[in-house]
Amino acid sequence: MVFFRRPRLSVPVLTYHSNNVHQNTYEGNDHIAFETDLRAIDRLGLRIIPLGAVVDWHRGRVPDSDVEGAVALTLDDGSWLDYHNVTHPGCGEQTGMFRLVEQFKDSLPDRSQPSLHVTSFVIASPDAREELDRKNLIGLGWWGDDWWEAAQSSGLMSIDCHSWDHNHPTLEQAAQKNNIRGNFHVIDSLEDCTSQVENAAVYIEQVTGRRPEHFAYPWGQASAYMIKQYMPKQQSRHQFRAAFSIEPKHVSKSDNVWFLPRYVCGRDWKSAQELERILLGSGSE
Repeated sequence: MVFFRRPRLSVPVLTYHSNNVHQNTYEGNDHIAFETDLRAIDRLGLRIIPLGAVVDWHRGRVPDSDVEGAVALTLDDGSWLDYHNVTHPGCGEQTGMFRLVEQFKDSLPDRSQPSLHVTSFVIASPDAREELDRKNLIGLGWWGDDWWEAAQSSGLMSIDCHSWDHNHPTLEQAAQKNNIRGNFHVIDSLEDCTSQVENAAVYIEQVTGRRPEHFAYPWGQASAYMIKQYMPKQQSRHQFRAAFSIEPKHVSKSDNVWFLPRYVCGRDWKSAQELERILLGSGSE
């Protein structure tokens, strides 16, 4: 008698960066890629579900049926381009990611994609965002948090945490005890984790009225201290349920809840056809 092992269920989580606007092509503009991918996902018969549903399933709180044939969507960095429509000086009118989700929802038949949702992982520090806007974006004040509360209350988008200041290399002073910047692996002490994780969560809660539940490591980097000590053992302090890397694979129950994988647009796929291969070709282990 031959026994067949049922493949283990796994769920893809996709990541976009709305700041990636270089030209009006799929590969050069994450807004164009995101809009195209929303329709491709629906055309493939896949369901878009909240990131929290993936975490609930990973933690054994909901059955497999809740995530079968599903994909979750996330955005990193949290500039205005996650929400507002803007006029880009080089690429013209750009529709915010939230607006693209709204337009997509409005175009669907009734009850199609009932769980449609996207998570925006935002940088918390107002000073860091202002400096990053000047140095790394357009310098037009496009990194405010005026939209966070409206996005959170919409039911289509959650505001979650991408650290206090990304420990970004272009900042004059980062929230790291020795001001070592450009590498999130150096966040390896309670002092630094308090600055980058807890303080960020507190600020986001003050703006949105909701404590963020999920953390995305800048550049997908996390020290052994964060993964093995701080995140699992200091949960009463930071109050997160899960943390995400950018390891390019589907989320499975064998993954560490404090280092769950995600695919990144522009790195792991550069066309709708490449995304389709990811979504249909790696759905189980």
